[in-house]
Amino acid sequence: MSVQETGRFAPSPSGYMHMGNLLSMLLAWLDCRAHDGRLLFRMEDLDPGRSKPRYRDALAEDLRWLGLDWDEGWPDPAYAQSNRGAFYQEAFAALERQALVYPCWCSRADRLAAASAPHADEESFDAGCPCARLSRKERAQRERSGRRPAWKLRMPDRLVTVEDAHYGLFSQNLAREAGDCILRRSDGVFAYQLAVSVDDMLMGVTRVVRGRDLLHSAPRQHWLIETLGGTPPVYCHGPLLSADDGKLSKRLGNRSTQLLRQEYRPEALIGKLAFLCGLIDREEALSARELLPAFDWSRVSRSDIPCP
Repeated sequence: MSVQETGRFAPSPSGYMHMGNLLSMLLAWLDCRAHDGRLLFRMEDLDPGRSKPRYRDALAEDLRWLGLDWDEGWPDPAYAQSNRGAFYQEAFAALERQALVYPCWCSRADRLAAASAPHADEESFDAGCPCARLSRKERAQRERSGRRPAWKLRMPDRLVTVEDAHYGLFSQNLAREAGDCILRRSDGVFAYQLAVSVDDMLMGVTRVVRGRDLLHSAPRQHWLIETLGGTPPVYCHGPLLSADDGKLSKRLGNRSTQLLRQEYRPEALIGKLAFLCGLIDREEALSARELLPAFDWSRVSRSDIPCP
């Protein structure tokens, strides 16, 4: 008996979605439904400073408006990362037992950014973090200072290759190219790389569809899930919609759904997104379900797409 595929929506309620977010959600929905899969909706609201109830509510409403349904998840509180700290603590302790965790007293800016999913040009890698090599005396001195450390994951000097279902083979030496990543910030908030890996593992996610800016996280998450005793999902990254400055951002308010919903009917916006990414040859109003029969990743662009 074959195992049912499981996909997921996993937005962060740090702003209103823009067209790039909507494209990723559409591709995730199409991929899961094309595999007769079960679709989960997880709210990645780790960071209390950025996550807002109004954005959380808008995310769910925007997906319903577009006709992108899900089978389980939000608003069930068990699917909000802010309620799943016990699972992250258990995984953290398991990594500690394997001597893979160490305290870090490096800059506050790096630690604060760690709860959010990183963009390729926003994450600083700690290849050779000096805190990993502190002597017992040096570590004791820092502990006596009273300053709370963040906690980092010690990456192995190992090449990890994932076969992305859209972009093909992607390899990283975890220690030399990715570097040690933050597991828990100094304020106690668990970080993105740990939380997303634990949740995908425990929720039985078998297919992860998201934007290409997170492709560089796939080898780390693959290795981390294996290290925690789980089975990594298939990763499938889609193209990004780009603005004049190179990327769209919820933080910058690029073409938010609040504006798009004034301009488009749901089917018109679905058709535009499908045309932009190459799924259809001409722009026309279509529902997501009408796109399903012809959905194939081979039709989706591998190049980033200028956002109109």
